[in-house]
Amino acid sequence: METVTLANGRKMPILGFGVYQISDLAECERVVGEAIEVGYRSIDTAQAYRNEEAVGNAVRKSGIPREEFFITTKVWISNAGYEKAKASIEESLRLLQTEYIDLMLIHQPFNDYYGTYRAMEEYYKAGKIKAIGVSNFYPDRFIDIAQFSEIKPMVNQVETHVFNQQKQAQQIMEKYGTQIESWGPFAEGKNDFFNNETLKAIGEQYGKSVAQVALRYLIQRNVVVIPKTVSKDRMIQNFEVFDFALTNEDMNKIEKLDQEKSLFFSHADPETVEFLTGLVR
Repeated sequence: METVTLANGRKMPILGFGVYQISDLAECERVVGEAIEVGYRSIDTAQAYRNEEAVGNAVRKSGIPREEFFITTKVWISNAGYEKAKASIEESLRLLQTEYIDLMLIHQPFNDYYGTYRAMEEYYKAGKIKAIGVSNFYPDRFIDIAQFSEIKPMVNQVETHVFNQQKQAQQIMEKYGTQIESWGPFAEGKNDFFNNETLKAIGEQYGKSVAQVALRYLIQRNVVVIPKTVSKDRMIQNFEVFDFALTNEDMNKIEKLDQEKSLFFSHADPETVEFLTGLVR
C-alpha cells in the first residue's frame, strides 16, 4: 500500500475504507471485516457515525496486530470544547477498543473547536492520539486554526472529487504542511458520476472503471482517499488502483471537469450552518 508522510513523520495509507452511513452495527462490522480481508488497513469512522464499536470489533476479530492498522475518528459538534472533547476521546478509545487512535479530526468547524483542538493536542502529547487534524475546514477557518494552534493540523479532510478538486485549498494546506484527504471521492454518484464520458473513455484505455480512474486521479495528486461501499466486489475494485498510471494528458482532461464548488452544501451558507449546529441542540 502506498502511503503519505504526515508532518510528524507518521505514515498514512493513501487509500482507506470509509464507513459513513453504515449505522447498523452488525452490517458495519461485516463490511469492515471484508475490507480487512481485501487488504484495507486504514479505516475512517466518526463519533457521529455511531459505528466506532463495530469498527473496533472488526479490527479486534481480524487477528491482525493493531499496529498494522490506521484508524481515524472525529469529534462531533456536540462534543466540542476542552472538557467535552476529552470525555468524547476517552469514549472513542473505549468503543474502538484501542489504546490509541491513529488520527483524530475535528469533524466540523463549529462550536468551540479551539477547545476541542487543545484537548486533542493534549492527547497527542500523551501518545493516545498519533496524529491530529480537522475536517471540513475551508481555507479561511483552516488558516485561522493553523496560525493559532500549537500543533498545526496534520490532515484536513474535505469534499474532494473530480467535480470539486480543491486545488487552491490543497495548495494552502501544503503551505502549512497539512495533508489533504478526500471525503466523497465518487461525489455519491451526483452529476451522473459513474457514466461520465471523460472518465469512461480514459478507463477504457486501461481496462479500468470510472471509479478506479477517479480514485487514481486523486491519488496521483497526492490526495488521500477513503471510498465507502458495502459490496466486497467494489471494495476489491477500489483497491486495484495501483497497477496503472494516468498520463499527463489524462490528468489534464480530468482537471477540466472541475466545477470548483460543492455538490452537497457549503459550510459558508447560513442555512447549512444553522442546520448542522441545530443538530446538537
